[in-house]
Amino acid sequence: MTAKQPSGDPGAAAGLPGDAPEPGAGAHVVVVGGGITGLAAAWYLIRSHPHLNVTVLEATPTLGGKLAVSDVAGIAVDEGAESFVASRPEALQLAREVGLETELVAPTAFHASVYSRGRVRAMPRGQFMGVPTDLRALAASELISMPGLMRVPLDRTLPATELAEDVSVGDLVAARVGREVVDRMVEPLLGGVYAGRADELSMAATMPALFREMRHERSLLTATRRIAGGGMQAAGARRGIPFRGIVGGVGRVPGAMAAALVGSGVQIRTRTTARALRRVTGGWEVELGPAPSPEMVRADAVVVATPAAPAARLIADVAPAAAMELSEIETASVALITLAFRSVDLQAPLAGSGLLVPPVEGRMVKAVTYLDQKWGWLGEAAQREGVRLLRLSLGRHGEPEVLQRSDEELVALARLDLALLLGIRGIPVDTRVSRWGGALPQYAVGHRRRVERITLGLRDVPTLALAGATYEGVGVAACVATAYEAASRVARGLALQPAASRA
Repeated sequence: MTAKQPSGDPGAAAGLPGDAPEPGAGAHVVVVGGGITGLAAAWYLIRSHPHLNVTVLEATPTLGGKLAVSDVAGIAVDEGAESFVASRPEALQLAREVGLETELVAPTAFHASVYSRGRVRAMPRGQFMGVPTDLRALAASELISMPGLMRVPLDRTLPATELAEDVSVGDLVAARVGREVVDRMVEPLLGGVYAGRADELSMAATMPALFREMRHERSLLTATRRIAGGGMQAAGARRGIPFRGIVGGVGRVPGAMAAALVGSGVQIRTRTTARALRRVTGGWEVELGPAPSPEMVRADAVVVATPAAPAARLIADVAPAAAMELSEIETASVALITLAFRSVDLQAPLAGSGLLVPPVEGRMVKAVTYLDQKWGWLGEAAQREGVRLLRLSLGRHGEPEVLQRSDEELVALARLDLALLLGIRGIPVDTRVSRWGGALPQYAVGHRRRVERITLGLRDVPTLALAGATYEGVGVAACVATAYEAASRVARGLALQPAASRA
């Protein structure tokens, strides 16, 4: 198989090395996993090294992983991620490279409210991941109680908090500005991103810039103001627009990538499960298919772009220490319930882009997104169809029983919460339940050290690399960045390998 040569270097935007020696012509790289990470790894390889042979293996019938689109009330709506951050370049650049540049759009609304103490309240301006910076705005929001509000400014007079190698977000924020800020502000935001608990999630991994700032700043309020004021680097983020979406859904990206990859000579195999990985003379052997009649595929290098548990099983024999670390990373499962109501049946006023619900409120729904208000293209489509579109998010770490219900039960329970939270009692004209089992890795305290140990466990196998949301971030851009780094690693490993030693 000879690949055609597409133009451009996807690694440039990610800041990856461009002067590494070239891997040998005709080397075969297998990418395990056809989600956005695996596709991005193949994209990097074929664009930066067009003489390589690349094969992508995906166990399910479809590509894209958690990036998918399907119809609700005749409108294409994302089933998983609906946007990516504008403060880093990888996802934006990738969308441009696959021909979707003209489809990139900013949200028409992106300010969420919070359901707190029985009412919908505006999230105060100036906060960063729920940590406030403007005390007047916090007071005006009435998001937390008067005792909670009075506790916040004590941060400026308290002695510096002793920081170890890592600490949970909940512990640090509660120690500095009080428990109510954690429960009413930080928890709903972290729940939306990680489906995790503030008392369990790593500050160093989930808020690295703020954690670094706290290393030499006594006040959390001061450190947060500094981060919130100067942390965004992308032009779009500087204009106050933190996210981008794509007309027709972010789930269009995998299809555009797959078409470009196949056109460049990449082989993509769906419904193909990689069951084992072995080192053999000159490279690797990947075992595919059912155990009674396996298929063996030879490769010179392998990129594993799967969640932690299958990655651990796959590399158990070749990198046991790294596999052990991977096996201890827990995940959270979520369900996204999309509801379409007739416009005439949804009269309740809805402000901004959506509503966040803290766990302390005891509701099953943790967030509601007003899709037709958040995205202009969805608003136009919904208006044509005479509907309103809402998406409800359920599921937190440690609550597997939530998703053990049928689709019908989940929709019914979500509608009960919707009635209580927003007064919406209409009967939807269409519903869709999207389940994402084990979708979100939990960055527990010590996560960054764990990732370092995983990397160390692969030190002696330079033609094997791992990538995905498990390691350096759960967003689309972060996944693409790990894919480029993994692809670059195996390309360098191949270049350092004598041609005679390859299969």
